[in-house]
Amino acid sequence: MSSNKNNQQSLIGGHAEYVKGATEAAIGNVTGSHAWKTSGEQAKAHAVDSMKSAGERRDPSHGFGVAEQKLGEITGCKGMAHEGAASKKS
Repeated sequence: MSSNKNNQQSLIGGHAEYVKGATEAAIGNVTGSHAWKTSGEQAKAHAVDSMKSAGERRDPSHGFGVAEQKLGEITGCKGMAHEGAASKKS
């Protein structure tokens, strides 16, 4: 059970890190700051790796189903949409 909890935390942490990276990259684009843009892109890449790793260890029966799928579709997160679809109750 704690393994599933850690995977959920890793997924949530990965999504939070991705949002942070996307924000930094956007600030870099708007201000022309190469450092901010680079930092944001690195954070996003690390977040994607973290989410993939957590997703591989995740038990699909413990997902959030349709809500997770729809949120993934809205935010453009293909992994979240896929995980939500996999954990939908039939």
